[in-house]
This record gives sequence, structure tokens and C-alpha cells, in this order.
Amino acid sequence: MRKRTLVRGIATGAAALLIGAGLAACAGDTDTGDNAADPGSADAIEKALEEGGELTYWTWTPSAEAQVAAFEDAYPNVKVTVVNTGGANDNNLKLQNAIAAGSGAPDVVQVEYQSLPQFILSDSLLDLSAYGFGDLEDLYTPGPWGAVAQQGGIWGLPQDSGPMALFYNKRVFDEFGLEVPTTWDEYIEAGRKLHAADSDYYITNDAGADAGFGTSMIWQAGGRPFQADGEKVTVNLADEGTQKWATKWDTLVQEGLMSQIPGWTDEWFAGLANGTIATLPIGAWMPGVLESGAADGAGDWRVAPMPTYDGGAAVTAENGGSSEAVTKQSKNPALAAGFLKWLNSSEDSIDVFLESGGFPATVADLTSDEFLNYESDYFGGQKINEVLVDAANSVSTGWQYLPWQSYANSIYADTVGKAYLDKTSIADGLAAWQQQNVAYGNEQGFTVSE
Repeated sequence: MRKRTLVRGIATGAAALLIGAGLAACAGDTDTGDNAADPGSADAIEKALEEGGELTYWTWTPSAEAQVAAFEDAYPNVKVTVVNTGGANDNNLKLQNAIAAGSGAPDVVQVEYQSLPQFILSDSLLDLSAYGFGDLEDLYTPGPWGAVAQQGGIWGLPQDSGPMALFYNKRVFDEFGLEVPTTWDEYIEAGRKLHAADSDYYITNDAGADAGFGTSMIWQAGGRPFQADGEKVTVNLADEGTQKWATKWDTLVQEGLMSQIPGWTDEWFAGLANGTIATLPIGAWMPGVLESGAADGAGDWRVAPMPTYDGGAAVTAENGGSSEAVTKQSKNPALAAGFLKWLNSSEDSIDVFLESGGFPATVADLTSDEFLNYESDYFGGQKINEVLVDAANSVSTGWQYLPWQSYANSIYADTVGKAYLDKTSIADGLAAWQQQNVAYGNEQGFTVSE
């Protein structure tokens, strides 16, 4: 009974944020839920794949078209329409609008791990337990599996994971005499040297609009600002680790060392291709994005471990990483579950995903010699997976997202991001973000402490 109250609360708040149409309509929209009311079975998947039908798949994965082509070769009675949603933020907004409208959501959708709780709480995703998805657990590393298997259900299958590493443009580093930084202090010094030598060049970009990046950097710095235990939630964006990151990043903002080009824009890809954005601290899924979006940078880029604060043992965080899920609006949930199962667990699909530079969540691939010894032409022949798998083994533990993380992310630019624009303290922006999150969480029926 209490869960139902929370579901309605989350849904209503999100709707007010987006278009005023109301996710509450979705939470109460039993018509869409009834489409998936059939609990299904593993056998139902095989039958549905044999009978065929049409599906819609929303994603921003570079390999999506090639994976779907391979799927349709294996299951010629099924037609899958791929809709490229551009990136996580646009994808979430579009999905939430479709949920609020009660129609228009795809059968299968890519959802970042951090956004899953909000869509679970708003009763928008299909629990795949009945289709035998629990038997797939051993295929995946514990972190990504724990993200999709929570709150008593299985809400998707892991596509990838995103341990952070430092991607840097070696050509630019060589041209300007920069050493690959091992600490954040060295990183800032490299930024100063680079921008002083040529003002067109920046050490990285960050417009203060990407909450996923900010929270990952807080995670790597040792911050643990969010703690959730059922309906009890703590928000403390003034803890030591969070402030450690904010202080370092303040220097980059105040001295104008970072480009404020927003990520995932044409200008961003151009900056990566020509090296005027010289590094990216980002998730291990980035190689495929670079290859497809910044082709002119081929041969220039390399990857290194994340800088640390003390120069000691390697420590990093997860950044992004996605699952795919079946929505409750799907008219053919068994077929959608069958496509999803093939997409994220079959060797044929994962091979295509790896060829496009994706970073898997599957144990077999992460530990295989073939994967570890892969030499990337885009990265000048570097064995990039050795670095990225080391990063996966260096992710610090204890991190939690808010139960309403998608909402929190949506107000990040207006709070933390405002500090970037005004060149005021990021700590002040974090305080404003905290204040709005506490108010929102309490409004949704959570008991929020600071």
C-alpha cells in the first residue's frame, strides 16, 4: 500500500516537471499495464519469436542498427524499428513524456542504470522475472546485474558498464609537451599549460549540465552524498568527498580552463575530432562513441587510468552504463522480452556490440584473452581494454543514487550548472541542488534527512 503511494507521488512530480501532463496518468493507466499483465514464461518468448511481429526500440547505442540487422537475420519474422534518441537525457525526457501521455513508448528502451529506479517506481517497466531472466544472472558482473535486479524484480538486462578512465589526445599532448597526469593537481597544471599556449585548446569540457558526470566525479572523490534505505533517504552534498571534487573543479571553472561546450553536440564531437578538447574523464563505453562521432581523431586518442587525488592506489567510479528494458506499454511483451534477451545475452549480438567499441557487462568477455589483447586502430594500436578492465576492478564501493535520480538530474543545470555560468562556488550550487532535492523527496512521500 505504501509503495503504491510512493509510485503515485513520483509519477505526479515528474509529470509536473516535464510537460504538466502527468505521469500520474501513467501510474493510474491500467490499460497499458494490462497489456503486460500476462506473466508470460520462457516458452512464451520462443513462441513469440517464431510467430514474429513488429517492435520499436529506442536507444543511442552506436551498434544498435547493426545488432538489429543481425537479430532480423536470425528471426526473419520480426521487424524492429530503431529510433536513435541521441543520448540519455533526451531519451529519458522522451520516455517520460510518452509514459505521461499513456501511449507512444517503445517496446524496448535503453535506460541508464541510474535512471532505472525512477522508472521502476513509476510502474513503467515490465518485471522480466516470469520470462526466466533470473537464470541469466551469472552471465553478468555483479554491479550491472545488481542495477537491473532490484526491488524484488528483474527490470532489464545489462548492456554495458562504465568504469571511468582518462581519454586523452596524444597528438595534442605531444605537440604541447604535456605529460599524462596521474593526479588532479597535475591535470589542472596540464590545463593551464595547454590553454596558455593556445587559447583554442582546453583540457576538457564541462558545461555543468551533466549530472551523470558530476555525480561520477563525486563518487571517484569519495563522496557518498545519497543514502537510501527504503523510504528513508539522506542527502548530504557537503560531505568531504563531494567538497574535494567541487574544490578542484572550481579551479578549472574560475580560470576558464575548461570548454563549456555541452556534450553530445556537433560542436563537442568537432572538438574531440580536432583535439581542442584534449581529454575526457569518462566511462569505458567512450571508444565506440569516439569512433563513430569523432572519426577524424582516429590514431590520436589514447586511454589512461583516472587521475587520483593523492597519487596513490587506482580508484575510479562508474559513469553511465546502460540496460535495456521492456516498457509496460508494449503490445507484445513476450516478443519484446525475446528481442531483449537476444540483444544483451547472445554471443552474436555482443560480438557486434564489441566491434563498435562497446564495453561489455558480461563476465566471459571481460576476462577473455581476445578482449584484453584487442588492439584498437582508433587508439593507435593501444590495448585499451587492459586499461579499461583495470578500471572496472578499481571502482570504489558504497555509492547509491537517489530514488528520484532522473528528476534530480533534470534540475542539476539550474543549480550546480548556474555556478559554472556565474563563476561562483560549485559548493553553493551543490547546496542549492540539495535543497531542491530534499524538498522534492519529502513531497513524494520519502523521509529525507540532510
